[in-house]
Amino acid sequence: MEIDRFDPTPIYKQVARVIRAKIESGELRPRDPIPSESKMVADYGVARDTARQAVALLRSEGWVITLPQRGTFVAEQPPVSAPESGESAD
Repeated sequence: MEIDRFDPTPIYKQVARVIRAKIESGELRPRDPIPSESKMVADYGVARDTARQAVALLRSEGWVITLPQRGTFVAEQPPVSAPESGESAD
């Protein structure tokens, strides 16, 4: 999954979708760290604030937890249903 700059979906939501897909596929498992903001900036060519917004979205949806001074990790229990997994209501 790539970031599509011509897609009307905000870039931070696209980054969150990529990470969410990695969690759903099992590539990222519970307690695994997600990519750092710096890695997202490098991998997806986005601004640091965009990476931060993507992490905040995933955290608000229950996909990840952030531990101060340690990083952000895949949650033990991913949410039962996430709004971005199916049809988007933007």
